Amino acid sequence: MARYTCSFIISVPINDLQPLLVELLQDCNLDVQYYTPDYIMAREIPGNVSFSKLVTVEALIDKSTATDTGTRMSIVIKNDELPLQLQNHCQQMFEFIKQAIEDCRYWHLIESLAG
Repeated sequence: MARYTCSFIISVPINDLQPLLVELLQDCNLDVQYYTPDYIMAREIPGNVSFSKLVTVEALIDKSTATDTGTRMSIVIKNDELPLQLQNHCQQMFEFIKQAIEDCRYWHLIESLAG
């Protein structure tokens, strides 16, 4: 199972982050299947890759430590593909979504830490 994680600190009003993140994931051709004020789960839409390569994205918004200057958010991107190659589909989707978050014009990225 391939799995990639990243943490961000983003400067955006806390009440705006969740709807903006849902919109960003939809713009990345993901189907948002479930969300709460501090959690979002989205899946890649079937059709372009085999089912084992379909990516699931989980985003966790840490509201407990949110301040006026920054909110911590973590994403986990995973699929059932064995990461036998460095450039696998899950890793490519991870880089694409990570870059979309970092470049989003609706917030100011303070920090990004891939793990």
